Amino acid sequence: MADTAVALIVPKKSRNNRKALKQKSPSTNEANIMAQKLSETSPASVLPPSDTDPTKENHESLSQPRPSPKKGKSKAAKAKQNKEASASSFEKDFQEMQEMLQQLKLEKEKTEVLMKEKDEMLKAKNEEIEMKGKEHEKMKMELKKLQKLKEFKPTMTLPFVQALNEKEQDKKKKKSGNEIKRPCPPYSLWCKDQWNEVKKENPEAEFKDISNILGAKWKTITAEEKKPYEEKYQAEKEAYLKVMTKEKRESEAMKLLEEDQKQKTAMELLEQYLQFKQEAYQEENNKKTKTTKKEKDPLKPKHPLSAFFLFSNERRAALLAENKNVLEVAKIAGEEWKNMTEKQRGPYEEIAKKNKEKYIQEMEAYKQKKDEEATNLKKEEEELMKLQKQEALQLLKKKEKTENIIKKTKEQRQKKQQQIVDPNKPKKPASSFLLFSKETRKSLLQERPGINNSTLTAMISVKWKELNQEERQIWNSKAAEAMEGYKKELEEYNKAVAATSNDKQQ
Repeated sequence: MADTAVALIVPKKSRNNRKALKQKSPSTNEANIMAQKLSETSPASVLPPSDTDPTKENHESLSQPRPSPKKGKSKAAKAKQNKEASASSFEKDFQEMQEMLQQLKLEKEKTEVLMKEKDEMLKAKNEEIEMKGKEHEKMKMELKKLQKLKEFKPTMTLPFVQALNEKEQDKKKKKSGNEIKRPCPPYSLWCKDQWNEVKKENPEAEFKDISNILGAKWKTITAEEKKPYEEKYQAEKEAYLKVMTKEKRESEAMKLLEEDQKQKTAMELLEQYLQFKQEAYQEENNKKTKTTKKEKDPLKPKHPLSAFFLFSNERRAALLAENKNVLEVAKIAGEEWKNMTEKQRGPYEEIAKKNKEKYIQEMEAYKQKKDEEATNLKKEEEELMKLQKQEALQLLKKKEKTENIIKKTKEQRQKKQQQIVDPNKPKKPASSFLLFSKETRKSLLQERPGINNSTLTAMISVKWKELNQEERQIWNSKAAEAMEGYKKELEEYNKAVAATSNDKQQ
């Protein structure tokens, strides 16, 4: 009964009170720790089952304090506040996240714009590189063409080359001392004769003093004493002038001949160049790579083989029959030649010696032949030069004749112009174009005051060409009227001149 009473007295739990939280399931580590603690505790500490009484437990439960309803309400309010705070913080975080997203979007747009600009820059650079590459290829092609054009070698000998050769020969003559010197005047010839005598008389005198003494003496000498030196000078002068005039005439004649030859050879050169260009173009189209070798003289004797090469030529056939390679043949032949004695090498060296002697004899004969050919060529060139000089002199004579004719005609014209012109004689009227140009010149000078004379005349001629037949007819009629008046005046003038001449005769 006591138990039931105690049970009735126990108060009911309020609805507002929160349920007790479930105990957490202990982890493996915690369970191990708890087991150790229990094992450590002594058996005396554990109470026996007889000691425990249910009545005591009930009393203890009654003695505990009851939870108040006010405390439950405060806890609920706190929970609400926590929820509101968490909601407000969530909203704030959400707003911040949205702002961050907007910023990231803006940054993304900016980066996209920058990337586009960079792509455009890269494209432009790539296009520039491609264009430069194409230009480089074009330049290479042009260089190749120019290199091929440099190879153009005309077969003909140009006249100006001969002139250069002559100049070089003249320079050599001057250096060697064969150049014709100018004649010395009579005073210097006399000084040469008198120098030693004056030097003996005045041994301590210097060059300047001796020249002063000779100058004073020359003034005191008579004309008869001076005469032989003057005659000598005149003779030398005449000889010098003859040679110089001849050389000058020859040089002028050669210049004329060169000009004539240039005109003749220009067309031949042009034809050769065009032919060479066509051949080069065909080679480019066909793309045939030909190895150009130096042309060897077929008449030149070949160099003889050495003793080793004679031996290797003998052994080659036998070694090739044994299916040996070219390199192997060379190695085997070299080793065998090294191992050979002087007696074994003897016959090959004798053959090589004989061949060398023969080669030396042939080369001497070949060189003699070449020297003879060179001398013959020189003779032919000299004969050609003589012929060219004759042709040049003939051309010079023709030129002088034409120049004389031109001079005479000019003189005749000047004489006619110098003749007194009658001021009463009527002047010839201007043509239709001249009449048009006078008027247009005035109008153009007003429109363009600082215009050049050459441009002005060009504009007048253009305007004249642009005129119609009707417009030109106006100017032609004006010119015709002026011509008719001129003819009438001329007839009257001629009549008056005839009457005056008749009166003079009577």
